[in-house]
Amino acid sequence: MADLTNQVILITGANRGQGKAMAEHLATLGAKVIVGARNLENAQEIAEEIGEDHAYPVQLDVTKGQDWEEAVNEAVEKFGAIDVLINNAGILIRKPFEEISMEEYKEMIDVNQLGVFRGMKAVTPQMEKQRKGSIINNLSISSFAPIAKSSAYAATKASVVAMSKAAAIELGKKGIRVNMIHPGGIETEMATQGEGVPSFYDSIPLGRIGQPVEIARAAAFLASDESSYCTGTEIVVDGGMTLGVNEGE
Repeated sequence: MADLTNQVILITGANRGQGKAMAEHLATLGAKVIVGARNLENAQEIAEEIGEDHAYPVQLDVTKGQDWEEAVNEAVEKFGAIDVLINNAGILIRKPFEEISMEEYKEMIDVNQLGVFRGMKAVTPQMEKQRKGSIINNLSISSFAPIAKSSAYAATKASVVAMSKAAAIELGKKGIRVNMIHPGGIETEMATQGEGVPSFYDSIPLGRIGQPVEIARAAAFLASDESSYCTGTEIVVDGGMTLGVNEGE
């Protein structure tokens, strides 16, 4: 099991879904989790649930450069470092290609793509001072295996893959690792849209939808020294979905 004792980990979108599961799980491994959420009250609720010894809330709208600057400064002021950044916040607008508007596409770019860029830029100077840091970009299998009604979403995720790999090349000599997680179907509100788990998941190789904690475990590995020789790495956590469906014997 990964040891994250006293590691300072900033997580965006940590008030629900995969981000909340990461905050909870990494805290159990000893991390000091900075719970980032667009609404400070939401961040405070999660931090209180986890406990003040292991969680600290910050207001962090990933589309706002000032929020990033203040969150990083606050984390360093309180804990003296930022060891890990997990860019988790994201939005999904599912519409046919002909129906997605320019405004909706730009909104996804601002959150899913530029939000990650802002975060990486915000933490890099501090990590460079430390000569050590881990950046984890939580993306999607849509970046390489998009589904219908996700053209704009998939494009934003694929762009971050290219950016992450290029950044990994540049930042490696500074002691900063950049890695990616590609979740498949995970049982969150964003994925199920409040309509329950689709029967489709019965047909994938593992025969079920994934759980948020299973993404959190991958994040724990990439956050810890157990992955010390990994950079530019992509971990797919999809129950075998991208291999194809199991149609039975």
